[in-house]
Amino acid sequence: MSLEKITTETGQNPKLVIIWMHGLGADGNDFAPVVPEFNIPDMPIKFVFPHAPKIPVTVNGGMVMRAWYDILAMDIDRHIDTQGIQVSATLIHELIEEQIKLGFSYDQIILAGFSQGAAMSLHVSNQFPQKLAGIIALSGYLPIPEQINSNQKTNLSTPIFMGHGSQDPVVPFELGKNSRDILIKAGYKIEWHEYPIQHGVSMEELADIKSWLINKIKN
Repeated sequence: MSLEKITTETGQNPKLVIIWMHGLGADGNDFAPVVPEFNIPDMPIKFVFPHAPKIPVTVNGGMVMRAWYDILAMDIDRHIDTQGIQVSATLIHELIEEQIKLGFSYDQIILAGFSQGAAMSLHVSNQFPQKLAGIIALSGYLPIPEQINSNQKTNLSTPIFMGHGSQDPVVPFELGKNSRDILIKAGYKIEWHEYPIQHGVSMEELADIKSWLINKIKN
């Protein structure tokens, strides 16, 4: 199974690919409107917005929706669908390899995501055998933190942008901070940002990501 996706570019001959995973119940269209915010001179970017598979989600009464993995209980960090996470990780690996076949290199690829998508971007980057350009994790968390020390160390020096709303009622702020601390302790390079918002992304956050791209990736 390969993932359906939306692709768009900010300019010709892109030098960077951002694979951006959406949150629970959304699809690849969710963040496509933010692309114009990332018009950076001399840094054309290709965006890939995949649609997660449709699966039953336990906490939503078994309703079928797009999700990267099942949410088994409201304590999202206590009851983990490890099998579902690994299935989606394999699909995301395939997305990366598609871009390699199109002529991009691993160090031109950024994994990004929001909520469940952020969890997947962190998980995949921690196990991926090639060095990536960067990781963007918004309102997310480490889904299987106990694996952190047994994972690949290839991306220890890869720049990671983590942003989280301090009033988030869906993915608790403390869960995001705890994930940050685990990553730092393991040796990862985190740039942490917090915002006075709930479960979403603000214009300030998008501006901070753009600055991070210019300062950490372009240079």
